[in-house]
Amino acid sequence: MALRLEDKKQVVSEVAAVAADAHSVIAAEYAGLTVEELTDLRKKARDGGVYLRVVKNTLARRAFEGTDYECMREGLVGPLMLAFSQEDPGAAARVLKDFSDDNEKLNVKLISIGGELLDASELKRLASLPTYDQAISMLMALMKAPVEKLARTLNEVPGKLVRTVAAVRDDKQAAG
Repeated sequence: MALRLEDKKQVVSEVAAVAADAHSVIAAEYAGLTVEELTDLRKKARDGGVYLRVVKNTLARRAFEGTDYECMREGLVGPLMLAFSQEDPGAAARVLKDFSDDNEKLNVKLISIGGELLDASELKRLASLPTYDQAISMLMALMKAPVEKLARTLNEVPGKLVRTVAAVRDDKQAAG
């Protein structure tokens, strides 16, 4: 069914608003997937904080104008599904990578993060990026490590003194 002009404008404005807030965008070919598989992918995307949308390429090109994802314009060819990472840069990559491991019919064609177009082979690397919570915990561990080491070092000085005094005492008792 053909879209009316008003519907096209609404789709473009919706996709442009999502693209403006997205951390990364992935375009993937979905031809050959069944309705059940697509429904499963959409459910996983919702759970993972990913906005998934099938949009005509001409409308997607218009929506990407003036955003960081304008670099994808030339690659928008054929039936593509767009996945926008809403929560963290690697969210869409994780969802699509996990899904494509089980379904070979989903092929990633374009990846863009921060206005830079990446090769489709970078999907695994992008999927391995830590989530926000993981990044915070890694940062906190790095910040906590020097303090813990200092506390252990300062604690070692009196401990060593006590062991030395105990050894001298034991020597005097053994000699006496």
